[in-house]
Amino acid sequence: MRIALKLLFVFILLGMLAITTAASLQQGIVPAARSLWPDLWFRATLLDAYFGFLTFCIWVFYKEQRPRARAAWFVLIMCLGNIAMAVYVLVQLFRLEPGVPLATLLTRRNP
Repeated sequence: MRIALKLLFVFILLGMLAITTAASLQQGIVPAARSLWPDLWFRATLLDAYFGFLTFCIWVFYKEQRPRARAAWFVLIMCLGNIAMAVYVLVQLFRLEPGVPLATLLTRRNP
């Protein structure tokens, strides 16, 4: 299961990097946002994504006890979204020692 999760989050990371790079090469984010902002579905999708990012940040704040780490991950998640989230989960997966139950990933606090 650990390997499957690592592969999943590597896939998410690479997929997000690929689509973000392709989109950035086609059009900048500011002009795209200007043209899309009038569309209510764009705003609903954007709000949905950021509520998801905030929800993920609650888990990060639980796991990270140092204020600087919390702040850094908050900024990264709010700026990079699922790219930062995939990196965070991969870091947690690779830190998980062999033999430790996978459920510990969700509950363990880092020193």
